Amino acid sequence: MKRILDCQASDFRQMSRQDLLDAIAGSEGRTIACETIGSIMPMLGDITNAEFAAAMGADILLLNIFDVQKPHIQGLPKTEPENVIHKLKELTGRPIGINLEPVEQTLSSENPEENMWAMTGGRKATLENARKAADLGVNFILLTGNPGIGVTNEAIEQTLKLYRRELGDRLILAAGKMHASGILTEGAEKIITKEDIAAFASAGADIILLPAPGTVPGITLEYVRGLVTYAHSLGCLTITAIGTSQEGADVATIRQIALMCKMTGTDIHHLGDAGYGGMSLPENIQAYSIAVRGIRHTYRRMAGSVNR
Repeated sequence: MKRILDCQASDFRQMSRQDLLDAIAGSEGRTIACETIGSIMPMLGDITNAEFAAAMGADILLLNIFDVQKPHIQGLPKTEPENVIHKLKELTGRPIGINLEPVEQTLSSENPEENMWAMTGGRKATLENARKAADLGVNFILLTGNPGIGVTNEAIEQTLKLYRRELGDRLILAAGKMHASGILTEGAEKIITKEDIAAFASAGADIILLPAPGTVPGITLEYVRGLVTYAHSLGCLTITAIGTSQEGADVATIRQIALMCKMTGTDIHHLGDAGYGGMSLPENIQAYSIAVRGIRHTYRRMAGSVNR
């Protein structure tokens, strides 16, 4: 088993679901995941936001607002829709995940011109969409909810059960919310509880997502530390997420959040996609990585060729 810290693009290409989970666990809280949006103009114009995030030190790439029924990423060279994920893997040399959303009620505008988070059919957490994602070549699915979409923990749990039963071990399944996602009764400490973690684990989750300390109001280091310990006791990995646009904060704030997350014992550190819109501020990806694993591992990830 190789730690994700030591993996090259050729290692990722050969990894099974369990291999990738073991590589993350073996890195002891030093895995960086970056969320990007491919449906809007990339920060660098003709280079995808995912490639930019990978170049700044991301180990894992998570695509938000990715429609599996109409696969498209702006900045990607001309590619047939069914090959979009494979092409992105070729260019970045990274494992790729996508968000799917178990929508119960849409609480915000569904007009894309008014709301960039407006729901589309290919983003809903249906079994058909999960199978399409697997066929496209994604490594994992994160069941979560974008702002105002209206995703409950109960809906996440039921979808996990369905996916694990029908998809088996084809994909890594991650679950949880970075914020209330429009469900105000599941705000602050109610975003995720030990009861939710137990339900997600029992339903088949491999990874439990938790808000990073200092992001959602009321979410402290001590609270998240207790949840991480509990998730680990159930055999799950954890990912602490910055999903509150603080991926666009100053570097000092990013370093503080990074070290608090490290102290919780989390396995994966997530930076969201709303620096300016589409990805974290690139300098914050690098600063976060250096804070939790130092310059050597950060520069090694940044410098490694996809041809290795």
